[in-house]
Amino acid sequence: MLSRSLCYFIMFNQYLILFKMNRINKKMQENKKLLSIYFTAGYPSINDTVKIIQDLESSGIDMIEIGLPFSDPLADGPTIQNSSTAALKNGMTTKVLFDQLKDIRKTVSIPLILMGYFNPMLQYGVEAFCEKCNEIGIDGLIMPDLPLDVYQEKYEAVFKKNNLKNIFLITPQTSDARIKQIDEASDAFIYMVSTASVTGSKSGFGTEQTKYFERISAMQLNNPQIVGFGINNSETFKQATDFTKGAIIGSAFIKHLTENGVETISSFVKGIR
Repeated sequence: MLSRSLCYFIMFNQYLILFKMNRINKKMQENKKLLSIYFTAGYPSINDTVKIIQDLESSGIDMIEIGLPFSDPLADGPTIQNSSTAALKNGMTTKVLFDQLKDIRKTVSIPLILMGYFNPMLQYGVEAFCEKCNEIGIDGLIMPDLPLDVYQEKYEAVFKKNNLKNIFLITPQTSDARIKQIDEASDAFIYMVSTASVTGSKSGFGTEQTKYFERISAMQLNNPQIVGFGINNSETFKQATDFTKGAIIGSAFIKHLTENGVETISSFVKGIR
């Protein structure tokens, strides 16, 4: 039988581990299907960023991806491309976004992830970018055009030093060997792209996507999977999460903001789950 002092010691160490754990890892441990929302920083208006984040959390969203607008977003469909163009015209930059988020952890506790392309990060300076993310409370980064081998060779140490999770993407065309390599390199979740096309281009999931979800589920990966691309309502959210930990909605949410404004966020979320 363990002594009382030893029990206290174990409990204290478990508390320290939990306290130091990245918010994304904590969220992945929750016994629920997660709903993450993507939106473009600086859209619809330059100063909407913080309000959107706060309203999403108060509406019950589990995790938020903040899109850093880029002039040539190759993986994004027209809805997100248009929002990026508008945000850039509004004056959104990396520096402006960091200034807007400097006090975000005073009001928001859920995981926050920056999603964008590597060029703006490189221009800012990778180490300085990661340090700033750590300072303001960003939990992870999604950079679709940062190759795994380049990340591991040049930037992994910088990410880890600043407690940032690098989220990698897989698609239906990604080989099992590559998926296992990504799983081994990951320590948060895997962004599971539902289709090889650009964001916002599908409505509902067919047999091909379902087989893909089943195939990845059967691999029993170490990291949970979150599905993105093609989720736009409660039906597709359920389809996407039958075999995964959660789903990400981007284009449908941005379309909602465009048509209804930032005052109607809670109604959008209620329509999903």
